[in-house]
Amino acid sequence: MSAPLLEVTNLVKRFGGLAATDGLSLDVLTGETHALIGPNGAGKTTLIAQLQGELSPDQGVIAFKGQDITREPPHARASLGIARSFQITSIFPEFTVMQNVALAVQAREGHGFRFWAQTAHDKRLLDPAREALDTIGLTHRANRDARDLSHGERRQLELAMALAMRPSLLLLDEPMAGMGRQEGIRMTRILESLKGRYSILLVEHDMDAVFALADRCSVLVAGRAIATGAPDAIRNDPAVREAYLGKRH
Repeated sequence: MSAPLLEVTNLVKRFGGLAATDGLSLDVLTGETHALIGPNGAGKTTLIAQLQGELSPDQGVIAFKGQDITREPPHARASLGIARSFQITSIFPEFTVMQNVALAVQAREGHGFRFWAQTAHDKRLLDPAREALDTIGLTHRANRDARDLSHGERRQLELAMALAMRPSLLLLDEPMAGMGRQEGIRMTRILESLKGRYSILLVEHDMDAVFALADRCSVLVAGRAIATGAPDAIRNDPAVREAYLGKRH
């Protein structure tokens, strides 16, 4: 078993009297898809925000590649290889699909978006952007405005933007949110194609997708991990079924 790429130890985040993250410890191994599941309000998105640097924990340690990044800002974590997608699509609708991904490449290189006009034909931006679009199967939409994409295609575009950051770790926060069945199947296949190529921490409510994709699952309830293990073990854990999946499962 490889050493953890990401290690979270005794993480605590409070909002007033509410502990959204309550002494949470977990890890993500190199090349692993680790799913994070749990009921609404369990603290999943709060954890992702702390890992990305948007929120600072009150206690605990976040280590990435053996380095303590607990107090590092988001841009420093991005430069180390952490990329995040959001529950709500975060793209530039007035730009083309290619431009959106090229902007992510530009951000990875440490340049502000204000320089886009001067670099619109820069192969150093366009080549890696095209590679990311090809990876997620959106090359045929490269010249379309992002506003013209379907919801599922917008989620694919956001994933391409994350891949353009050339991450070691992908933080995917409900990548299938709002998708229909066929779009969800398409996204599941895309994520399957990424398995082993990237380490992934996946927050997702679609249990079929979770159990198809995950190497391990952690179950969050009230900010604590009540179980971590292989999908079959999690599926058959009585405490997990009662807390999240429901007794009928």
